[in-house]
Amino acid sequence: MRDVGCSGVSPAPSTDSGAAETFRSSRADHFSESVIREMTRLAIANDAINLAQGFPDFPCPQELKDAACAALHADVNQYAITWGDKALRDALSRKVEAYNRMRFDPETEITVTCGSTEAMMASLLALISPGDEAVIFEPFYENYGPDSIVSGAVPRFVRLKDDFSLDEEALKAAFTEKTRVLILNTPNNPTGKVFSRQELRLLADLCIEHDVVAVTDEIYEHILYDGREHVSIGSLPGMEERTVTIGSFSKTYSVTGWRVGYALACREISARIRKIHDFLTVGAPAPLQRACVAALELPPSYYRDLADLYDRKRKILFSGLTKAGFRCSLPEGAYYIFADISEFGMSDTAFARHLVETVGVAAVPGSSFFRGGGEDRIRFTFSKKDETLLEAVRRLEHLNDR
Repeated sequence: MRDVGCSGVSPAPSTDSGAAETFRSSRADHFSESVIREMTRLAIANDAINLAQGFPDFPCPQELKDAACAALHADVNQYAITWGDKALRDALSRKVEAYNRMRFDPETEITVTCGSTEAMMASLLALISPGDEAVIFEPFYENYGPDSIVSGAVPRFVRLKDDFSLDEEALKAAFTEKTRVLILNTPNNPTGKVFSRQELRLLADLCIEHDVVAVTDEIYEHILYDGREHVSIGSLPGMEERTVTIGSFSKTYSVTGWRVGYALACREISARIRKIHDFLTVGAPAPLQRACVAALELPPSYYRDLADLYDRKRKILFSGLTKAGFRCSLPEGAYYIFADISEFGMSDTAFARHLVETVGVAAVPGSSFFRGGGEDRIRFTFSKKDETLLEAVRRLEHLNDR
């Protein structure tokens, strides 16, 4: 395994002199490939249990599979309208009004994308001019650094405190006259933090004061624990016209391979996003868009059962990690545990190598979620069958024997 530093901002210049003579430098030279996806490849190569990449190893709801088959049999096989199947946009409009407390016109303010990944990229390209600044909390999901660089933004990182609370003074200092966007992720990957209404109000006030747009990734919005509430920053007063809310079907409905997400924004911002989206991907897969309507018709009990399911899984993994000598806390949301490995006396990259090659469990080095630092952290996902997690825990019991 190569030395996997921060995939968001670390330069990755070519060491091939021939290639250097052939190709001029580009913005792609300023970040590396995904560390998370690399760990999946290493898990496969070492026949390890993959607790690195956050995809379920259990089925999606039968209703979605039936709806996808029905769409194919109905010959929904050609392009949907570029900004999304009308039935899906209408269903999304109803869903976000009921759950997120926000109203969006499905004809002009909802854009269906190829997953939340494209939604984030299209949104930043639609909002950023070269030299603008993007405020990003660290630890951060590894895509956000490259997304900022590709869009032409200068990332300004604000580190959360050790308990993942906001450092208010550092946050205020990060906002300047060049700040164009705030990138937010709640519930958060990798920490599991759920930003409170009070914290979001502080962020909203800063966005309003500095004329900044909040681009908020809320794909784990239904995976919450211990009675916590998901609040969309776009629902707060004054943020209606300065927020892009990004969502996805991947995590809530266990269909990460379907690549159906969406961006919600006011008419003016949506018009920009739609232009970028059109030339990036044209559209998300049409039959799967139609099938996602069935997802939004699932009863409220589905979401309660989903949270209960992941609550059980987080406790299985947390108990196993604690017994194996990791220092960690139960996440507030999402499906990751961001564990402290300082007791093991190895850097995150060396420890990740040891885990995947010797113990047979793959995790993600913590430094991939930081601009600099994180070598004392490692991220595990618990989006797996109970038997998968129990086997991983069994293997980790022998961690100190090897």
